[in-house]
Amino acid sequence: MSSDPWGRVDETGTVYVRTADGEQVVGSWQAGSPEEALAYFERKYDGIVVEIGLLERRVKTTDLSAKDATTAIDHLRQQVDEHHAVGDLDALRKRLDALVATVEARREERKVLKAKQTDEAKQAKEALVAEAEELAKSEQWRAAGERLRALVDTWKGLPRLDRKSDDELWHRFSHARSAFSKRRKAHFAALDAQREEARKAKEKLVAEAESLSGSTDWVGTAARYRDLMTEWKAAGRAQREAEDDLWNRFRGAQDVFFAARGEVFAERDAEQGENLKLKEELAAEAEKLVPVKDLKAARAAFRGINERWETIGHVPRDARPKVEGRMQAVERALQEAEESEWRRTNPEARARAEGLTGQLQAAVDKLRGQIDTARAQGNNARADKLAKELEGRQALLDQALKGLEEFGG
Repeated sequence: MSSDPWGRVDETGTVYVRTADGEQVVGSWQAGSPEEALAYFERKYDGIVVEIGLLERRVKTTDLSAKDATTAIDHLRQQVDEHHAVGDLDALRKRLDALVATVEARREERKVLKAKQTDEAKQAKEALVAEAEELAKSEQWRAAGERLRALVDTWKGLPRLDRKSDDELWHRFSHARSAFSKRRKAHFAALDAQREEARKAKEKLVAEAESLSGSTDWVGTAARYRDLMTEWKAAGRAQREAEDDLWNRFRGAQDVFFAARGEVFAERDAEQGENLKLKEELAAEAEKLVPVKDLKAARAAFRGINERWETIGHVPRDARPKVEGRMQAVERALQEAEESEWRRTNPEARARAEGLTGQLQAAVDKLRGQIDTARAQGNNARADKLAKELEGRQALLDQALKGLEEFGG
């Protein structure tokens, strides 16, 4: 008979293993010596030890599921319980029991982690839904649309919840996206309608602009083009391609008109510049008549100058006031000379001037006498008052005497 600390082989070749519950039959060995029998079943024991060790490492270091780990443990436990190996089977059972505890602990950890992840996923999805519902009200069509697409990608990356919760949140999320899409379509449909109306309105403006491009009514047509531009801006924008084409036609029609007007105005400006030189020469000739020495001759000369002036065409608008002002100044000088001559040669006017001068002289003399009397009486207040009145009368007298001198008196 052969034996070791954990097993023995009896005379019949039966192999036993020692356990806490006593010896258990391992099997029968008839092919060799008892030592070979023990060595064979010890190797089977070592194999189980290796499998248990590998399973322990997998449980601790990988994401092996609790279900798969339990299946593996049950398989190993069955091998141990069948006593087909020689070794410390009780120690293996303890290791398997410890491994069961570890798997259960890992199961609870994973359950807690999954619950946490589920809660986080729910919160994340609720946040996505809330943001999507807010974006559904936005009118930032491009930015909001891009953000909603990004939210869908984020949603797909989150773990699923229980079916009811997940479906409810997805329904809200999907409804928000649909609401935004519906509003965006309505907006762009309205915008397209507005742009079509703008296109029609601008077609009419272009047609009128093109019909006016050949006009020679420079002032009226230029004013109408300004009005058309105001109407163009008020019409809004058409579709991009139509807008560009219509604008090029509208602008082109204006360019034709204003280019033609520019050529005409350039010729006109050159002609008016020559006219200005001629009128400046006439103004200089007229200015030589002042001061007036011979009124009759000066008046005749001015008439001749004025007749030549009238035959000359327009001058530049900004130069007109100055050159015409020079002629008007000469004309006023002639008129003043005529008035002076009339006053000098008019007997009635001279008589009126002499009578007025006499009256004023008498009033002045009377006031001077009253002032002397008041001061002699010591009434200085009355004298001062009369003196102020005398100043006014004296000024009138001086003016009347000057006018009388014009009569040659």
